[in-house]
Amino acid sequence: MVGQVLPANPAASVRGPRYSVRTGKTPVLSAQEVRDLIDSIDADTVIGLRDRALIGMMVYTFARVGAVTRMRVEDVYVQRRRTWVRLHEKGGKLHDMPCHHNLEEWLHDYMQGAGIDDAAGYLFRSAKGPQAVLSARPMSQVDVYRMIGRRAEAAGIRTRIGCHSFRATGITEYLRNGGKLEIAQQMANHESARTTGLYDRRGGQIKLDEVEQIAI
Repeated sequence: MVGQVLPANPAASVRGPRYSVRTGKTPVLSAQEVRDLIDSIDADTVIGLRDRALIGMMVYTFARVGAVTRMRVEDVYVQRRRTWVRLHEKGGKLHDMPCHHNLEEWLHDYMQGAGIDDAAGYLFRSAKGPQAVLSARPMSQVDVYRMIGRRAEAAGIRTRIGCHSFRATGITEYLRNGGKLEIAQQMANHESARTTGLYDRRGGQIKLDEVEQIAI
């Protein structure tokens, strides 16, 4: 065509194979690594209580970090004798989730230890000053990312995780323990089950188990 030998490209109608992503690239942790991370946090300080509750929120509710940082104190409430949380998702959508008993305990300890009782105030607040006193401002996503990096390093976790890793970890562990994909979709507030499937890393464990069978 460039040399004017052919008037049109004879391969113009040919379409290549479609590229389909079946697994996401977000790093995930094992259940033991999450437990080690939680256990390494000093729960004798307000900052430790905050960080433990925040990480627990992302693990047990499959929440995006943005939905968590926008939460107010009034978004933690009791219904049918259980603690529920209201997540502020993208587009102004609200998503209500019941709390796992661990998350319920960690939220209670944090709110009581920090003396947070103003309903309209932000739930997860940034710290300031040499004494790390909680301010009235919410943590930013960058604050959460840096906190996760510090906590992971202190716990000896070598996987380069980020905020989204806890969402993927929670979904993977839920499905690995017999959870249903369509329920995980609802819990994660995904419009498509295909999106939820990107967070399913059960196949990675199968590959690890199989490769150990190479007895050399």
